[in-house]
Amino acid sequence: MKLFKTLQKGREHLGAEALGRISCFVDSQRTEKDSFMDKSGKPDIYYTLFGWMLSYILGIRLDHHKMEEYLSGQNIQAMDLIHYAAFMRCRMIQKLMTEGKAGFLLKTLFSSPTKIKEIQDFTDLPHNDPQSPYTRFICLSLQEDTGQKIRDKAEILESLKSYHVPGGGYSNMKNGTSPGINATVAALAVTGQLLGYKHNEDIDYLRESQDESGGFSAAKEAPVPDILSTATSLFMLKCYGVQPKYAGADFIEAHWLDSGGFSATLVEERSDVEYTFYGLLALGSII
Repeated sequence: MKLFKTLQKGREHLGAEALGRISCFVDSQRTEKDSFMDKSGKPDIYYTLFGWMLSYILGIRLDHHKMEEYLSGQNIQAMDLIHYAAFMRCRMIQKLMTEGKAGFLLKTLFSSPTKIKEIQDFTDLPHNDPQSPYTRFICLSLQEDTGQKIRDKAEILESLKSYHVPGGGYSNMKNGTSPGINATVAALAVTGQLLGYKHNEDIDYLRESQDESGGFSAAKEAPVPDILSTATSLFMLKCYGVQPKYAGADFIEAHWLDSGGFSATLVEERSDVEYTFYGLLALGSII
């Protein structure tokens, strides 16, 4: 809900011309089956997730029957964790777009949890580690999307300690010595959901990691800040009620291309629905 509300704020901040340009770009990435294309122009469930979320927020109408047909044709048994989680969220968004917000929320309240694959059923996990902050974040999101009750909160929080870096921040490697932005954001998202968004040294580390340009880099050795790391960092700061160190509006606008989409970094000239999603999320996070 925090994610959708932030995207909605980003949309409300757009003028009519900007909204039209972004909507046209998103629509251009749609296939005949109302799925969305990856960087190579092929339909992909991961990119369809971003395309469907943007379509819902931007008011782009999709054919509900085509959406259902696309989902029904997916081989979920062969999916890795990331694509499986994307599929399940696509299923949720398809229901949301079909039933409307009121109907979806009412039905969700009285529905039984969706049966999902267990973490041990996946052979391909991020960093090949079921306990890394990013894997934990994906698993928690998957459980929330499918109505599962989180029963192992203490174990999750305890396991994250092995990835914490002294001085603040997290690594996706156990006992890592160099924190990463995406690992830190993932860990903060998990602890925020389980304990509440309470101020801590790691949110301070995240704030201090912002570049003077207003952006965030995935790692210290990264050549330039990127829109993904910037969007997720600004969003997490917003969740914790912490103001960014620098204004991010100019950084976000600099990544908005003539096509209407957003680029990953300033050295790239192409866009896709994933980075356009992060552009809108970043915009909503600074308002």
